[in-house]
Amino acid sequence: MEGGSTRNGDSPGSPRQNPGRQNLGTNQSGMRDFNERLVMSLLRQHGSMAKTEIARMTGLSAQTVSVIMRGLEADALLIRGSPQRGKVGQPSIPMSLNPDGAYFFGLKIGRRSSELVLIDFRGTIRRMRQHSYAWPTPEETIAFVMDDIAQLRQAEDRAVWDRIGGLGVAMPFELWNWADAAGAPAGAMDGWREIDMRRELSARCPFPVYLQNDATSACGAELVFGTPLKQCDFIYFYIGAFVGGGIALGGRLFGGRTGNAGALGSMPVPGPGGRTRQLIDVASISVLEKALVARGREAQHLWTAPDDWGDLGEDLERWIEGAAEGLADAIIAAAAVIDFEESIIEGWMPLSVRSEIVRRTRRFLQTKDSEGLSLPDVREGTVGKHARALGGASLPLAERFLVGAPSSPAHSL
Repeated sequence: MEGGSTRNGDSPGSPRQNPGRQNLGTNQSGMRDFNERLVMSLLRQHGSMAKTEIARMTGLSAQTVSVIMRGLEADALLIRGSPQRGKVGQPSIPMSLNPDGAYFFGLKIGRRSSELVLIDFRGTIRRMRQHSYAWPTPEETIAFVMDDIAQLRQAEDRAVWDRIGGLGVAMPFELWNWADAAGAPAGAMDGWREIDMRRELSARCPFPVYLQNDATSACGAELVFGTPLKQCDFIYFYIGAFVGGGIALGGRLFGGRTGNAGALGSMPVPGPGGRTRQLIDVASISVLEKALVARGREAQHLWTAPDDWGDLGEDLERWIEGAAEGLADAIIAAAAVIDFEESIIEGWMPLSVRSEIVRRTRRFLQTKDSEGLSLPDVREGTVGKHARALGGASLPLAERFLVGAPSSPAHSL
C-alpha cells in the first residue's frame, strides 16, 4: 500500500496502531496520501458527505479537509452535489465519488468459467464478458483477457482508457490440484503449475496487475461494495463450482501468512457413519452437477444460467439440504475460534436458491450442539453472483484509493 510511514511497519489505519479509531486522520503534511484515502473511503461508505461531516468523523481540521477535497475534485475523483441549505450560515455542498474518476478490470478464473469485468469508481459494472469451458488452461485464459482488453481499447474513448487503474485477478490457488474434481484428463491442467499468471498478464498490460485467491476476493468485494456491519468480524462463504471463503476482522480482509486464510472448503465437517469429510464435498455446485449427470440430466446451465436453474426437483432439494447442514457445521467450528458477528453466504446461483440455503443453515444451527458458543447471525451476501470478479477489480481500487481495504500478499507488478 502507498502512504506515509507508520510505526512498527504497520500499514496506515492498521487496527494495531489505533484500535477502534481507524477513521481518524492526521494533520501532518507527510500523511496527505493516507488522508486522501480516508476521505474517499468514507465517501464510498456513505455515498455523499459535506466537508463538515468528514472533518467531524476523521478528526481532521476543516482546512485540511477543504484542501484534500479541492485536490481530489481537481483530479476528477470527486463531484459536487446540489447545495444543501440549513437554517443558518452558508449552504453545504455534499461531495461524492465521481463514477468516471477511475476504472478497474476484475478477472475471475474459475473451474468452469472465467469472467472479465470493467467497473467504474463507484463499483458499477460497465462491461462484462464470460467464457465457459470444461476446464481452464493458462493459454486460453490469457487469450480471453487480452482479446477483450484490446476490444475495449478500440471501442472506448481515450478518457476511459487513460483512467484504468489496474487489473485484479481472482483465482483458486494451486488450480492444478482440482483437475480430478473438474473432470479434466490427466495432465490437462498441469500448465498452471509453472505459470505465474500475474507476471504473464503484467507483461502484456500497460497497468498494474494484482492477484488474490478467488473466494477471498469475493469476501473483499463484500467489504468494498457490499453492506456488512461496519468494522465487524465476519466469516464469508462463496458457493461456486467448489465452495470457498474468506475472513474479515475489524472491517478488514484477513488473508493470513500465505493469503489462504479462510480456506473454508477444506474445513472438516461431519459425514455419514461418523466419518468426517470436507465442506467442499457437500456444499459445492459441482456436487449438484454430478448428481444431475448421474441421472442423465443436463447440467451445463448451472454455469451458463446462474439466474435461473429451472426445475431440478429432488436433486436440488437434496443438495440444498446437504449444503446447508455442512455450512452450519462449518460456522459452529469457526465460531469456536473467532467470535464472528456475521456469517455471510453468497454464490453462483439463483437468488431463490441462495435464500433457501441461508434459511436452512439457520435452521440447522438451532438444532446442533453449540453450547458455550455465541453463534453469528447468518445472512445472504449483498454483492451477488459476480462477487469474485468484483473482488478482483477491488484489488487495484483498494491498493490505490482506500484505507484498510482488501490487499493481497502477492503485490502488484
